[in-house]
Amino acid sequence: MTLDAPTTPFSAALRQATWARHEGVVPSEGESEPDGPGVLAALLAGELHLDDYTALHAQQFFVYDVLDEASRAMAGDPVAGPFCVPELSRAAAFDADLSMLIGADWRDRITPLAATTRYVDRLRRVCFDWPGGFVAHHYTRFLGDLSGGQAFRAAANDSYGFGDGPGVSFYVFDGIGDLTEFKQGYRARLDAAGFGPEERRRVIAEVLDAYDYNEALLAELARGMRRSV
Repeated sequence: MTLDAPTTPFSAALRQATWARHEGVVPSEGESEPDGPGVLAALLAGELHLDDYTALHAQQFFVYDVLDEASRAMAGDPVAGPFCVPELSRAAAFDADLSMLIGADWRDRITPLAATTRYVDRLRRVCFDWPGGFVAHHYTRFLGDLSGGQAFRAAANDSYGFGDGPGVSFYVFDGIGDLTEFKQGYRARLDAAGFGPEERRRVIAEVLDAYDYNEALLAELARGMRRSV
């Protein structure tokens, strides 16, 4: 009798399936596009105008607002619930950042871009009644924020002098302790989610779709960028 090879942990399978796409969203130093650097590349290079940083922040608010709502709705779900960590909520961080960047009436002064609206519509379609869909989008956003997002935090501090205060609160996760340890625990939750082969494929496909929605948002922002700090 032969034993089946051990199943690849879902966190590892997910990382393998999405690595190339992740590299496309988080540019390496010096990476540029034919018409100039994208928003994130410009931020890392210290070349992103504060107005464009503010616009990026404002568009991200619409995405995370729905994720926060979905987290509250899915908190009791046996699959999605373990990922609904209150300390990950970005609501207070956005209020601090956008109040400083735009003003106390920031909610009345921002409007979602067309790409942002499509992204938010997708979140509303899949994150409230499909646990795997919620996990796919939650993973895409928060593992990115806890990893490459910390480079954006440092770059914003360097460029705009935020000093880890309002303006860059979005990237600060003081409530969850050590980031590396938290990410390890998050990946353990992915492995324990109990997704079967078909559901694994669906979740991975949704993560890839999430990258597409995010890339479209960034591309629309880039088309309106100022080309100097």
